[in-house]
Amino acid sequence: MDMSFSTRSVDLLRRRLIGTAAMATATLPLAALLASKVQASNAATSTSKPQSEPSFANPKQIRAGLLDISYIETGPSDGLPILLLHGWPYDIHSFEEVAPLLASKGYRVIIPSLRGYGGTRFVSDEVVRNGQPSALALDVIALMDALKIEKAVLAGFDWGARTANIISVLWPQRVQAMVSVSGYLIGSQEAGRTPLPPKAELAWWYQFYFATERGRLGYDKYRKEFAKLIWQLASPQWKFEDATFSRSAASFDNPDHVAVVIHNYRWRLGIADGEPQYAEFERQLAAFPVVTVPTITMEGDANGAPHPEPPSYRNKFTGKYSHRLIRGGVGHNLPQEAPKEFAQAVLDVIQT
Repeated sequence: MDMSFSTRSVDLLRRRLIGTAAMATATLPLAALLASKVQASNAATSTSKPQSEPSFANPKQIRAGLLDISYIETGPSDGLPILLLHGWPYDIHSFEEVAPLLASKGYRVIIPSLRGYGGTRFVSDEVVRNGQPSALALDVIALMDALKIEKAVLAGFDWGARTANIISVLWPQRVQAMVSVSGYLIGSQEAGRTPLPPKAELAWWYQFYFATERGRLGYDKYRKEFAKLIWQLASPQWKFEDATFSRSAASFDNPDHVAVVIHNYRWRLGIADGEPQYAEFERQLAAFPVVTVPTITMEGDANGAPHPEPPSYRNKFTGKYSHRLIRGGVGHNLPQEAPKEFAQAVLDVIQT
């Protein structure tokens, strides 16, 4: 945030006042004027946001499994935990308006930066920068363990929804309920090898681009331009501001971002290997198991990203279930485009 009187400015002012003590008579009026401005600035800052709203500029850090995870936490520490999971190419700011709505209802809200995003880092240079789906799911399990959370509500979109789906079928005992944008997103390498009709293949153009060395180099060089294009294509009616995009785009400066993203999409096509420790999980997921936890699936009426139609996955949810279509030109980044509707879905699924 650009503030006229930062902490550094206050320290500098203090040193100058001490250094000119002998000239107190001449400087006191100026010092008083500056001090009053500092106090006014600090007062304005302290009241500019409601107390329930998290500071996305100051995330917490915790060692969890293979990662040192950066995360936002807000709400009472003894509230029912809700984990909000972002996708690609987005970040924690997708939930900037959702989080205070949930925290104000007494829930403990946690928003982690996924591997390859924001301040999240691998704890070792020797760890493979793996983007396969089960690896991301185990990151969330490790985070829950590190925070001593036995059971949580999971809600997300894109990679985040897929991760929530995976945890719900592999470790349902850790999931209170789930909200999943675009429904059932569990896949497999075998399914990724199956050709789709040309129109459907066209929507996955970036996946094929990433399969090439040219694509890896291009994404590395133009990662922010690439992400902005995806935002525009995936949410064609969302008129986001440059400042909104820039806040999220800073997360893509993570040194592991490109490696994780490229591996994720290459793995899906079956042209990149996974790691042995995830093989059994991927084998189970390849059977497309059903989701038994209470679930609300959601879709925006203007989602320009590849996504399945709701009737195609209805039978994959065997627990309490409902689907919501959010109208009004809502695209792929549903939590950020329709935060009230997303938050309400989370509140409602908890009560099912």
